[in-house]
Amino acid sequence: MATGDVTSSAKAKYLQIADDLAAQIRSGVLEPGAPVPSETDLMARYSVASGTVRKAVAELRAAQLIETHHGRGSFVRSRPPVQRKSSDRFRRAHRKAGKAAYLAETEQSGGVPSVNVLYVGPVDAPADIAERLDIEPGTKVLARKRRYFRDGVPTEEATSYLPWDIVKDIPEMFADNPGGGGIYARLEEHSHALAEFVETVRARLATKAEASALSLSPGAPVIHLVRSAFSDSGRAVEVCDTIMAADQFVLDYRFAAKD
Repeated sequence: MATGDVTSSAKAKYLQIADDLAAQIRSGVLEPGAPVPSETDLMARYSVASGTVRKAVAELRAAQLIETHHGRGSFVRSRPPVQRKSSDRFRRAHRKAGKAAYLAETEQSGGVPSVNVLYVGPVDAPADIAERLDIEPGTKVLARKRRYFRDGVPTEEATSYLPWDIVKDIPEMFADNPGGGGIYARLEEHSHALAEFVETVRARLATKAEASALSLSPGAPVIHLVRSAFSDSGRAVEVCDTIMAADQFVLDYRFAAKD
């Protein structure tokens, strides 16, 4: 048999396994939250090698039918991913209602949000962050690092960097909980009305540290999103560097057509 035939056969096999499991999920044989059969069970059931099973599971994960938690295994997805609407998430109405963007989005998806504050304090601005804030690298800034959860499962980790001259007179910025509406509400209360957000988004594989922090399988995909928030004076008043579990989010962007 030619090498190409072997490759085609192997691909057909893992797609067959993925299709079989997808049919069981959609028919309810495998219910939401149920564990996916183990790698050993699937190898025995289909008489295939471990690599074929892993490719089949990866297909299901890409189709957002299952989710994999490091050290626990794969499970039928029990809830839809958070839909992150760029045109809605930073509305003042959310802040006035006392909700930061992540809390509002997670609740809308039917999940229960929570957050762990990992660090709040001064740091020297890394070069890429300094460039976005239009300051010299190594300039003191305030860093706020958080890990976010939905239904107890970690979904993203974010670090906000804010100019020291702006935050030094806003004591709430140094608290674990900056109050209703989050740090953007506090900025606006102190005469830094937000006018524009600029986001840079790319997909890549998780580093070992990121996979551990978000309970991902080694090499799982993440979304790396960096956002700059600008005040009505045109100054960048925050840069937020965020790593998101790719299977937990749908990014929804809306923008006007231009000539």
